[in-house]
Amino acid sequence: MPSPTQPVSDAAIEFGRRVRAHRNEKGWSQERLAEAAGLHWTFVGQVERGRRNLTLHNILKLAEALGVGPEDLVAGIKYEASR
Repeated sequence: MPSPTQPVSDAAIEFGRRVRAHRNEKGWSQERLAEAAGLHWTFVGQVERGRRNLTLHNILKLAEALGVGPEDLVAGIKYEASR
């Protein structure tokens, strides 16, 4: 099992990179995205660093807040075993 300070997987790292890219396109802080998605800002930071394995509901919350489809956040990301 990965430590809390290490990324969960390469897939989680890529998902987080996509969330950060969309957030930066909007000019939003992590705090602003968290507020829009109904999540805690520390959670958003952990997502962006690949340190969280998200539920479907949280993927949908982030996508809606960012104004993108969930497919924009997950398309092409391949599953691999956890680190």
